[in-house]
Amino acid sequence: MIRALILGGTSDANLLANAAACAGLDAIYSYGGRTRAPAHQPLPTRIGGFGGASGLAEYICRKGISHVVDATHPFAAEMSRNAVAACEATGTPLIALERAAWAKAAGDHWVEVAGITSAVAALPQNRARVFLAIGRQHIAAFGTKPQHAYTLRFVDPPDGPLPFPDADVIVSRGPFTLAGELEMMCARGIEWIVARNSGGTGAHAKIDAARELGLSVVMLKRPESPDRPRVESVAEVMQWLGHRACLGA
Repeated sequence: MIRALILGGTSDANLLANAAACAGLDAIYSYGGRTRAPAHQPLPTRIGGFGGASGLAEYICRKGISHVVDATHPFAAEMSRNAVAACEATGTPLIALERAAWAKAAGDHWVEVAGITSAVAALPQNRARVFLAIGRQHIAAFGTKPQHAYTLRFVDPPDGPLPFPDADVIVSRGPFTLAGELEMMCARGIEWIVARNSGGTGAHAKIDAARELGLSVVMLKRPESPDRPRVESVAEVMQWLGHRACLGA
């Protein structure tokens, strides 16, 4: 009997939840809790952390979880490490659903960096209009360059004041289109973009838009992922779980 736990929070995780529900799979969808108004899922959903690897292991045992799918964001390295440790401790099969990283293409103007501090340092000293596409938990460091005009896009409104004086906040949930990203960037005169190398198609429109407009992109490299089985498609996860993905799922 399969009872799957989907560690979610990405567009691919949402597609997997739809496929699992369509196939009648017994599954639970887990959000990390950073989003105050998460997207509705067709599966039973839990929100919040587990309390580290030991807490996740206890949850796996208590809920009778037979399989775990790590479909978290590629930058959620700590959660992925906890999933590996918890599944090893409980003997639970684990697979990661993770799209390949984006590759630099002709016409891209990327400055690839390994962390937030390096991303801040890569921005120019002279005032520029910067689109921070990195999530609200990483913006504090950019307060050290308050001369820039920042555009930020969040799923939820910010909890308090931002760490720089000139900020334009967009509250919206993706996926976003190329046409929409071009309109947004042109309307705000964006000159630089700071983005994480998320991979996949759901967040790639801003990279395509930057290429068309000839903008500079500070691209944060992914942190090193723990060693575990990994696939790139919902269909492969469903096959691993012994189910076919429904047509259109």
